[in-house]
Amino acid sequence: MTESKPLELNVPLDLIITEFELETHFSPVEPAEIFIQNNDINRPGLQFAGYYEYFDNTRIQIVGKAEMSYLNHCNEEEKLTVFDRLLSTKPPVIILARDIPPYTELLEMAKKHGVHVLGTVESTSVLISKIIAFLNLKLAPQITRHGVLIEIYGEGMLILGDSGVGKSETAIELVKRGHRLVADDAVEIRKTSNITLVGSSPDNIKHFLEIRGIGIINVRHLFGIGSVKPTEKINMVVELELWDPEKVYDRMGADNHFISILGVKVPHLTIPVKPGRNLAVILEVAAMNNRQKRMGYNAAQDLLQQLGLAMEINETVKELDE
Repeated sequence: MTESKPLELNVPLDLIITEFELETHFSPVEPAEIFIQNNDINRPGLQFAGYYEYFDNTRIQIVGKAEMSYLNHCNEEEKLTVFDRLLSTKPPVIILARDIPPYTELLEMAKKHGVHVLGTVESTSVLISKIIAFLNLKLAPQITRHGVLIEIYGEGMLILGDSGVGKSETAIELVKRGHRLVADDAVEIRKTSNITLVGSSPDNIKHFLEIRGIGIINVRHLFGIGSVKPTEKINMVVELELWDPEKVYDRMGADNHFISILGVKVPHLTIPVKPGRNLAVILEVAAMNNRQKRMGYNAAQDLLQQLGLAMEINETVKELDE
């Protein structure tokens, strides 16, 4: 399966101002015109002291009591020099924590270099952790996949397959059985950590689902608020394909198969589709079995062990590897 290139993302400054209820001390342009592309934060204490090696001017700059304590020992000329040197690098914004009032010299240099100055009553460490968590989510590498994302017994299952194979029909059957739809047709996938993928639906098609022969339905309106969910971790990927009588499908499940999405390995199953197979029940079992495997129990390996075949299987795998 070919993986598309992740989208280049950014966060407009006005979204951060609204999210964290920040006060504007100085704004050279509309905050919506300033975009944050770096999810790291910097406290410019070293820069106030004159050290600019390894300084990243694309980061949000947050000033707390420690930095202001240093500035309190500086005279007016020294403060002008400190702020001039920092703001000449054109950081996207400076945020003053703990309700610290802005120095006149800071506002003067902000006007000179066109840098936003904001404030908040939040403590420095809490503000930093909140903004980093927010930016990690918003700026996470992201791709969009054609498929269905649904939560089954707490497991986030991404269902892939060619158009017409029955993904949406299976999803609506699962919703009727009490599970929750996250996205249909287009699934936005974000890599929120080195081991975590989170899926969601584009806002313009959220809660909508297409069923051939019926058309578009709104799952939330038909089945209630409990039938949908805004986001979900992707714990496994299931690929539906039309039954191929020439293909040998896995009947034991002793070995784990994975697919890589944005560099994250996710358990992967291929489920053949043909008339008479109850896909909704099969996917429910797949979800529960995947949870058992994550908890350390593999039924196929347990059976082979009881039959005394586990050793033979392992030796065969080793020979094939060699």
